[in-house]
Amino acid sequence: MSALGKYKILELAEDVSGEYCGKLLADFGAEVIKVERPGCGSPTRHMSPLAAEGADNEKSGLFAYLNTNKHSVVLDLATETGLKTLVRLVGQVDIVLDDHPDGWLKSVGLDPHSFNDKWPSQVLCSITAYGQNPPDDHRHAQDLTVFHSSGWGYHTPGGSYDERPPLKGPGRFLVSYETGMDAALTIVAALYEREASGKGQFIDVAKNEVMASRSDYVLAQFVNGDMDARPTRDAYDLRGPAGNFQCKDGYVYMWMAAPNEWTAFKKLLGEPECFNTYPPMWLMMELTPERIAETRHHLREWLKDKGKDEAAAAAQKLGLPLVALNNPRDLERSPQYIHRNYFARVEHPVLGATLYPTVPYKMSETPAEIRSPAPLLGQHTLEKLAHVGGEKR
Repeated sequence: MSALGKYKILELAEDVSGEYCGKLLADFGAEVIKVERPGCGSPTRHMSPLAAEGADNEKSGLFAYLNTNKHSVVLDLATETGLKTLVRLVGQVDIVLDDHPDGWLKSVGLDPHSFNDKWPSQVLCSITAYGQNPPDDHRHAQDLTVFHSSGWGYHTPGGSYDERPPLKGPGRFLVSYETGMDAALTIVAALYEREASGKGQFIDVAKNEVMASRSDYVLAQFVNGDMDARPTRDAYDLRGPAGNFQCKDGYVYMWMAAPNEWTAFKKLLGEPECFNTYPPMWLMMELTPERIAETRHHLREWLKDKGKDEAAAAAQKLGLPLVALNNPRDLERSPQYIHRNYFARVEHPVLGATLYPTVPYKMSETPAEIRSPAPLLGQHTLEKLAHVGGEKR
């Protein structure tokens, strides 16, 4: 049994946010019909990482991940026939999912403001950078732009080395993945509401608002005036010993902010005598640059001959939040990930067999699963358009 098996989705999305949203819903059983451009398909088909061999439209590892369990239909929306076919398809689905800039939906005859007048029971979800009717200079923002405008630019880096260049944030598509997840949740909520009301609705998901909702208490302190929101690389630094530290075979991240963590830290390092002069509550009330520097120095010295997994295990046994910073190979052989069956082996007709991340949650009766690889361009055009009277390629 699948959680969303009775629902059909028309995916017009061509970016990571919308395609990830569609994937989440497809992995729970929804039928997702993905509309793609003739010849080149979705732009994500040409985004790295790319396989060394294979057809140009089928080489992207990113597309392969984002589009498991979907059906690909080629439709030319620059033609009158294509637009008429699109309208017919909308009438046959429960959800329409889009992630183009504001105004694009109206250009293909699906104006969000009048959508439910024509299709009162359908759910339309639009993902944009700044919502409907943004200023002109906000219409084509990318993830990096939204990352900084939402306040998250302050979050990276923290506790970093001054002599090294600043980082841009975690991953290429953090904003898109967070937004895609929120969009999927709101779609499911709208479908649940429709069970009672019988009515669809328009969902306006703005990336900037999603990321602002993820901000922690430090940004709130900026807004309240409790901290100085200055445009420097250490503005979001919590001014403690926390940070990334190099060890024998990589890096670890440590967080320390409470008295019990300070006790664990001292025990881990062998109770250095210099720490005896520190006030018990210094992490919370008496931070000084000298104390921060000294604690970081002693931790770096302790880590020099330790492996990251060894260091993490020793620290966590004492109750100190210190974790290994893992690369993909580390995750693949992680005992926890193996125990939870987090990776699934998927056979793609062009890219071959490889491990795909699944989901960080389990549902006993309706589990998410990868049933089929990402489709080849236009693989399902004839099948899915056979009964709508539209283009057949």
